[in-house]
Amino acid sequence: MRCRVTGTGSALPFNVLTNQDLEKMVDTTDEWITTRTGIKERRIASADDFTSTLATSAALKALEMAGVSPEELDMIVIATVTPDYPFPSTACLVQGNLKAVNAAAFDVSAACSGFIYALSIVDSLIRGGTVKKALVIGAEVLSRIVDWTDRNSCLLFGDGAGAVVLEADSSPGILNSYIKSDGSCWELLYQPGPGNRNPASHKLIDDRLTFIRMQGNEVFKLAVRAMEDAALQTLSAGGFTTDDIDIFVPHQANRRIIDSIGKRLGLPEEKVFVNLDRYGNTSSASIPIALDEANRNGAIHSGNLVLLDAFGGGLTWGAMSIRWQL
Repeated sequence: MRCRVTGTGSALPFNVLTNQDLEKMVDTTDEWITTRTGIKERRIASADDFTSTLATSAALKALEMAGVSPEELDMIVIATVTPDYPFPSTACLVQGNLKAVNAAAFDVSAACSGFIYALSIVDSLIRGGTVKKALVIGAEVLSRIVDWTDRNSCLLFGDGAGAVVLEADSSPGILNSYIKSDGSCWELLYQPGPGNRNPASHKLIDDRLTFIRMQGNEVFKLAVRAMEDAALQTLSAGGFTTDDIDIFVPHQANRRIIDSIGKRLGLPEEKVFVNLDRYGNTSSASIPIALDEANRNGAIHSGNLVLLDAFGGGLTWGAMSIRWQL
């Protein structure tokens, strides 16, 4: 038994924050942001948008496409670093919203690689016969952990959610996956608090420890090497080469990273899917949002070999190959 994607969906906040808007907030310009990141605008959650509500909206669209009712789901897994609450899991909130009464639900925390980690977990459970129908979601409201006075990080991030329905099937779907971590480099990209080390306090707020901290140049160098290796490991496991890739859907972190990986893999631009310019870096939501957009606009066709690839805090990284059958 294999695991096949049978539906995709995404949800994005209505509010758009452009580079011109950021010019009024921090010392930057549209030209500077575009040249260094490739981002032109990003979506920002309103006061009524939460990780769980965006995830629920994306899930409903994916379920509708798959023709699956919430009651049929055996499992809901959400990849996120911006849960509604420390507990319960955001997946439990979404399960309640959907009334998916038969589904087990839990979150996965692997930063920008979270969606691939979650897919890999559910793929294994479906192959093992434990799960038959599942919902995997990447969802983030990063705007609430971004320091809007720090131009090195506030330019990058946006909010949104993407979802896929996975079902047990005898035909090929998910082919191979590769996930890896290096916890010795966690300080290159992290959120200091609130947590056990930095619990909620006035000092936490005063020292701005609730915001993302990132050493961008170091992350860039490690991301390119790790994502290239993950892609090649995944392809090799399936007996493929980069020439077999029909469409490459990388984590939408930075245009320079995407371009560098594409060149290392020898991929022409038309095979690399990019929507970073409109949504920014949405962490674990970026790949499922891109997948849904590519699926709905006809960029992915049935029979295509699709390669997913991501890198994030932890440090974590991973890749997955899929024979698209939607």
